[in-house]
Amino acid sequence: MAEPANRQAPSEAIAAPPANIQYGGEDRFVLELEFVQMLANPHYLNHLATQKLLDSEEFIAYLDYLQYFRQPKYLRYLQFPAPTLRALELLQEESFRKAILVPAVVEQMMNEGFDAALNAS
Repeated sequence: MAEPANRQAPSEAIAAPPANIQYGGEDRFVLELEFVQMLANPHYLNHLATQKLLDSEEFIAYLDYLQYFRQPKYLRYLQFPAPTLRALELLQEESFRKAILVPAVVEQMMNEGFDAALNAS
């Protein structure tokens, strides 16, 4: 028996950006790629925290949505995949979102990488 035409295959069920959606003349995927790559910078994470964005459930949900960059077809676009994906993972943890407000944690992360944040918090 044939499946309905509107039923998604399992690989299509994973959230990913719709093709060619434009925002201000820019492709949605390009904007999301640029944003997600900025998460590899601990100073930027600190900025997001000081602006209280990391306190917003909607923003945390958006960060969770960006997990689609873990898929191989999107992963290949990341310039620094390990720290970018680690940041997405850590930002789901409330303890990390609080720790990134501490300048010493940010500096330690700049010097030692993202795993330093786990030791400092």
